[in-house]
Amino acid sequence: MAAPVTVGGIVEQNITETEQILPESTSGELKRPQFGTRFLTDPRQVFQHNAWDNVEWTEEQEAAAKKKVQENSQPLPQEKQEDFDCRANEYWNEFYTIHENRFFKDRHWLFTEFPELAPQCRLNRDSCIGDDRAEDSEQHGLKQSQGQSSEVTPLAHVDGDYPGSSAMYRILEVGCGVGNTVFPILKTNNDPGLFVYCCDFSSTAVELVKANSEYDPGRCYAFVHDLGDEGAIYPVPEASLDVIVLIFVLSALHPDKMQASISRLARLLKPGGVLLLRDYGRYDMAQLRFKKGRCLSDNFYVRGDGTRVYFFTQDELHDYFSEAGLEKVQNMVDRRLQVNRGKQLTMYRVWIQCKYRKPHTQPPETQE
Repeated sequence: MAAPVTVGGIVEQNITETEQILPESTSGELKRPQFGTRFLTDPRQVFQHNAWDNVEWTEEQEAAAKKKVQENSQPLPQEKQEDFDCRANEYWNEFYTIHENRFFKDRHWLFTEFPELAPQCRLNRDSCIGDDRAEDSEQHGLKQSQGQSSEVTPLAHVDGDYPGSSAMYRILEVGCGVGNTVFPILKTNNDPGLFVYCCDFSSTAVELVKANSEYDPGRCYAFVHDLGDEGAIYPVPEASLDVIVLIFVLSALHPDKMQASISRLARLLKPGGVLLLRDYGRYDMAQLRFKKGRCLSDNFYVRGDGTRVYFFTQDELHDYFSEAGLEKVQNMVDRRLQVNRGKQLTMYRVWIQCKYRKPHTQPPETQE
């Protein structure tokens, strides 16, 4: 692990997205560890544990973070920004060519925070979001466009059978990387009616998924897809998915493309289906470590390897999902204080976790 450095009065480390457990779901019925059980009430005890939950910043810390961001927010020239946008695929392919499957760890916290991915979720009506729809809603969803205008560009050209067409429960992960979400799902969820789709912008990443010994074409379908490309076609019909997963992927997209991308994904969900997101929050330590010359636009940056990242607020994400016709189930901030007890260092992380559901019924069209 790289040595920690101090930025804007906040100590940070060069760590990955982390496998720490996030806060609890809004459902009080779930029997699982609850977020907020470890509070730091005495600052002198900060190094007694590796992490503290729900750590609110002082006004001084918040001001220091805002100042740091403002100091380094001068955007790069437009021609350089366009170059990073045009070469985005190249940079991500280079990333996975170098790191292969060694950079990110498998996300074993998934089933704690997102029980929609857990075994037998389709049959467990007490533990999963959106599972109270009628069994025949799948076939209904395949035949209905959910009130979408006929002028909307088709998401998929699906005629007859398609990968996973006989499945009873379908999950799509967008931005799958090398499978750190997909393979834990396949290994843990033995539901015979489950089928998992996974896609990534990087063809290198998708090839690594397919080359994995745990990749089973009978239960999973991996494909290359550009989330920001409005003309890109998904291999499934509209209203055919139960769950869509976005783990640290929307932040890699250009902000101008986020709304359209979310709206297209929402059209893939069945009525009652849910979209799950976990991503970077505003003033996360990863944002504070960016130096001058890395800002593309407000809260949008380019890393040293050419990949890009945005840092969200709750309101921004809520607006995206609401505009796409989804209803809020959860939208919360996880402010976590991570501790390096050996080196007596503290690191402040800020993540956002969201769950938004597609309504069972669409608003009636206005009568002429």
